[in-house]
Amino acid sequence: MIRFPIGKLSLGIAGALVSVSLAHAADYTFTFAHVLTEQTPNARAAVKFKEEVEKNSNGRIEINVRPAAQLGGDVEIIEQTQMGLVHIAIPPTGNLANFEPKMFLFDLPYLIKGEQSMKQLLDGEVGRELLGTLEKSNLHGVNYWGAGFRNITNNIREINQPADLKNIKMRTLQAPTILATYRTWGANPTAMAYTEVYNGLQQGVVEGQENPLANIDSMKFYEVQKYMTLTGHAYHTYAAVMNKAAWESLPADLQKVVADAFDVARDYGRELTKQDESQILEKIKGQIQIVELTEEGRQKFIESSAPIYKQFEANITPELLQRAVKAAAVS
Repeated sequence: MIRFPIGKLSLGIAGALVSVSLAHAADYTFTFAHVLTEQTPNARAAVKFKEEVEKNSNGRIEINVRPAAQLGGDVEIIEQTQMGLVHIAIPPTGNLANFEPKMFLFDLPYLIKGEQSMKQLLDGEVGRELLGTLEKSNLHGVNYWGAGFRNITNNIREINQPADLKNIKMRTLQAPTILATYRTWGANPTAMAYTEVYNGLQQGVVEGQENPLANIDSMKFYEVQKYMTLTGHAYHTYAAVMNKAAWESLPADLQKVVADAFDVARDYGRELTKQDESQILEKIKGQIQIVELTEEGRQKFIESSAPIYKQFEANITPELLQRAVKAAAVS
């Protein structure tokens, strides 16, 4: 006859019962998908969101975070969220503009001038209004996260003014505003999935790209690029969204839990981004030539961006664009 140690058997049964209990405790189970590698500020913020929701819902909501493009690129994740195959996402607003043209606003170069400018635009009346436009696309917008300001890297030459971008093959998001920006600046832009950029740069399919420092660091783009110019030309904005039916399935008390957790995670990600950026510059300065724009160079970028505003004014609407420019006027 086989005997089991009573203590271990009891612990094993108790552990199994707890596991079964936990497996059935959640009333709602949501998948949260994104493309970011796990060490980036916003990937860590996604984990923070999960912790906040599960703690403050007393286990009634379970969040399964699927990072690093496990479920596809940003466009695929948006489509899956619309269909309810994914329930929560943080896609770039540049990609969302393919579904809601007013989102073109956030990628206009040099619209957002600094942290206070960013908060006034994204967290204020204009930002909330644009989140509301996503409802017709089967998405419930909650707030905006962000990865910091985008900078330009390339393998061809130092970029000190827009003319230096002439004919450089630049990778961008699949976002009309960004593609138009680089065409206006004289580059040759092409859309490419985030996860394909390193290989694209390594193989010469593209010669440059733009991203915030956290993404440049986490994807090691500095290994396959010679120059980085700190243009800070656009804030890399993510819209935190839920599938509309998933959001509406929650009772009011749990909607508050989720909305509050989105705010906590947003602020956590922004703070991590600020902390990381100076460290990243120090880390990579020996591996890529870092160029700081002169005031004259920055002014040339700003002046050459005027036609982009004109090009997308009708999509955004003149009235909304005027309000946005006013809201973002503080540096």
